[in-house]
Amino acid sequence: MPAERRERADAARNRRAILAAAEELLGRHRPGEVTIEQVAAAAGVGKATVFHRFGNRMGLMIALMRERARGLNDAVENDPPPLGPGAPPRERLRAFLSAVVEMVGRNKGLLGALGQEVPPTSHPDCDEHPIYPFWHHHVSTLIAAERPDLDAPLLADLLLAGLHAEPTLRLLERGEIARLEAAMHTLADGLLTAGAPAAPSRLRARRSP
Repeated sequence: MPAERRERADAARNRRAILAAAEELLGRHRPGEVTIEQVAAAAGVGKATVFHRFGNRMGLMIALMRERARGLNDAVENDPPPLGPGAPPRERLRAFLSAVVEMVGRNKGLLGALGQEVPPTSHPDCDEHPIYPFWHHHVSTLIAAERPDLDAPLLADLLLAGLHAEPTLRLLERGEIARLEAAMHTLADGLLTAGAPAAPSRLRARRSP
């Protein structure tokens, strides 16, 4: 094998080993307890190799989350309905939230680490977060298609924000994925149900002299 090809193969193998080691450690330890040194040792590479390939801890977490999210993003664009194109917006939103909860449940340690490194942003065009812009755009688009009268970008932020909250991560640590999925569906169904916002009007009425 030519030297250049062998170097590329070694780099690809090291990358896979580092990502697998990081994922395995995040499955056993809290995010703040996982260090670059531990990842390097578990992957069988030098610490310098991890830094050279990913830059820092944040770069490693972002790369790992991109790997794990790639399948879901592809499914949203290419799978059969309701997750993929072709189903009504409400059905697609419920299917997407179920898929997100399932992915988050499998990668709760990674999501916690990523939340420490790169908090979600309310600006969906920001590239700092590896998955949030895609998820936000998809959810916002579905909300707008079903309820064009609503502030879809803000509601998408609010709907997704709970996935990064500490209580949610504790819920996932207890294995209550079905409970989280049901709650996300309840929120989605509630905001997509047409109706007048009665509560604010009552509040204004109580404040009137």
